[in-house]
Amino acid sequence: MTTHRQFCTFWVDGLFFGLDVEYVQEVLRYQQMTVVPCAPESVFGLINLRGQIVTALDLRCRLGLPPREEGVLPMNVIVRSRGEVISLLVDDIGEVIDADIEQLQAAPANLPGRVQDVVQGVMPMPGSILLALDADRSVDVNHHENMGANRD
Repeated sequence: MTTHRQFCTFWVDGLFFGLDVEYVQEVLRYQQMTVVPCAPESVFGLINLRGQIVTALDLRCRLGLPPREEGVLPMNVIVRSRGEVISLLVDDIGEVIDADIEQLQAAPANLPGRVQDVVQGVMPMPGSILLALDADRSVDVNHHENMGANRD
């Protein structure tokens, strides 16, 4: 079994995340959103992706991080999770990198609780630390709405 994986990288509030490319469908600039009344707080809206309606989750909100500055538009990481396509709204997109998953270490205890909930582990990288995101847990809004709000 190979221990090397490719990760699509991106930033959210200065944190450097990576998501296994097997879960990433594509990366897009900001897309026009339709607001969903009475949706959970982290559901930013819906986007039309070539005729497919896709839920857009604001990863800042999902992780309990401060909101984006006014006028700053997020980028979309389109993720396939549990048979669904979901957009994760992030601050900026990085590169696709190769990483050895044997270097994956436990997430440090000083990470905010909601971030720890969605991170599989961390990998030291030259000049930074990559937070390896779990695709399924990161899009699990119900868990966040029921559990995450009480963790911080």
